[in-house]
This record gives sequence, C-alpha cells and structure tokens, in this order.
Amino acid sequence: MKRITIADVAAQANVSKSTVSQFLNKRYEYMSESTRERIKLAIEELDYRPNTVARSLTQKSTFTVGVIVANILHSFSTHIIRAIENKFYETGFHIIVCNADDEPEKEKEYIEMLLAKQVDGIIIFPTGGNVDLYKKMKQSRFPLVFMDRTLADLGIDTVLLDNDKAAELAVTKFVENGYNRIAIVTTSIIRNISPRIERIQGYKNTLKKHRLTVNLDYVKTANADAIPSALEELFKLEERPDAILAGNDIVLMEILKYIKKYDLKIPEDVAVIGIDDVPFASFYTPSITTISQPMIEMANLAVKLLMKQINKKERNVPEIYRLQPKLIERESTNPLQ
Repeated sequence: MKRITIADVAAQANVSKSTVSQFLNKRYEYMSESTRERIKLAIEELDYRPNTVARSLTQKSTFTVGVIVANILHSFSTHIIRAIENKFYETGFHIIVCNADDEPEKEKEYIEMLLAKQVDGIIIFPTGGNVDLYKKMKQSRFPLVFMDRTLADLGIDTVLLDNDKAAELAVTKFVENGYNRIAIVTTSIIRNISPRIERIQGYKNTLKKHRLTVNLDYVKTANADAIPSALEELFKLEERPDAILAGNDIVLMEILKYIKKYDLKIPEDVAVIGIDDVPFASFYTPSITTISQPMIEMANLAVKLLMKQINKKERNVPEIYRLQPKLIERESTNPLQ
C-alpha cells in the first residue's frame, strides 16, 4: 500500500502542505472553519496517520513527557495523573506513567529509562533518594517539576499542598467540636518525606495555638503494613485519643478497618478526619470529614511550569507553590454531646 503523506492530504483538501501541518499541530488561528473541515474530512477519507518520528526530528521534540509517582496506590496520585494527562492531551503531548513504589532505586531506573526515550520533560513525585540525579538533571537544564513533595535547596519548581494549613484545618475542627485528645497517624517518615513531616508539624503547631499539650504518644508513623499495630498502641493507652487525623488516604483506610474490626463507633468512640477527599468519604456510614486538595489546579500548574521549560521561555527563579486545602465537614466530626 502506498503511504499517505501530507502532500496527499493537502491535494485532497485543496490547501497547502503548510496549512495541513498547522492543522495537525492544532494551530487554527488563521484557518477558517471550512478549511478545517476539509482537512479533517481528507484525513478521514485517506486514513492518514502522521509520521511521529519525522515530526519529532523536524521539531526536535518527542511530544512525550514522563510522570513518575511515588506510590500509585494513593487516591491523590491517580486523580493527579488523570488531570495531568488531560492537560497534556490538550497541548498535543502524551504521557508515560511510572510507579516508583516509594523505592529510590526503582525511581532512578525510571528516570534513566525516560531520559533514554528522550522525553521532553518529567514530573516527579520524588522519593527523595536520588538527590544527585535530580541535581544533574537540573544542571543540564532538563525540564523538571516536582509534585506533592519538596526537597530543600535544589531549586526545582515544585507544586504541593499547604500541608501545615491542612493539619491546622483538621485540628481546629476537632477542637471546635469539643475534642482535645487528638492523635495523628501517618505513613513512614524515614526519608523525611515532606508532606508527612509538614502535616505532623502543622498538627503540633495548631495544638499549641489552642493551648493543648502535644502528647508524643498520640503521634504515630509507620509503614502501611504496620499501621494496625500503631493503632493498637494508640487504643491501649490509658487515655486513648478521642479524635484521629489520618495523614493520607491509605492511613484512613486502615483506621476505618480497625474501627470496624473492634466494633467502635464514629464519632462516639473516636472522631476521624482524613487528609485527601477519597471518593467513598461522602457515602461511608457515617460520612467522613476530609481535607481536600485542589488536584486539578495542582495538575494544571505543574503542566504549565513544565511546558514553560520545554518551550524554553524565559526562565524564572524556580519556586515552591503551595496550594490551599479545603475542609469538607461531614458526620465523623459531629460535636461531642
């Protein structure tokens, strides 16, 4: 079969090859609606498929970016990926998604694979274990944006939640509703993963603001599989907590499983707030109060920052962008009677 070319499409639509090229690159500014329709119809009739390799060589771009998430099991990660994919699709880019499983070595392998594939840029939810590699990418001016987690002194554009504020909203709601033995449970902080550290610090700061004692027995961090043991320790305390802040969606799931296993009642036995507005929070019984992240806004900003680097527009000083959380109050924090 003869390979259909841009020239064939141009002849069929009675336009120039450059007009077809502009159509394929979604540059419609000076193109009439009728011209667009003729080109679209010609492409369909001829079953034309663009030569992406030739396009990449001509424009020195693969029109592909990588997204490396630390742990795809987090509801936040999957929602962010979807929003990032939507935004890149609008610009004619495709994404390659990689899951590092919170393992620095796996993350390193994915970074090297994506660089070998000559992607135009990468958005990383950094594990924090490849600082030298991040620095090398930064020094080579490779387009790079961090999402959800920040690393000090690297000078890389970063988009994340105002985690201190998220914890403040949760603790303040507990206090306003009469709870004062407030615990926080989060996944491991061994590698100083910034959202977890910042949420714990925000929790402590807010307790002090409300003149409540910071009881370190109420602060639990553990790997996901050890969360049930951490909860066991909490509920065996002589003065067990009357409220728990779940540092992320995985922790919230473990808390709810523990509560069901031991036939506890929310909020009568313990009030609960989860950071991340998981889909089931609104229809769980009782419904769960959550702190939501502006995921679409975060995704759009990360894409904008990366595209600015890819397009080699004037480079500003890299910044850390902290977006604001929102409290969604439901039944799991009903006021104490």
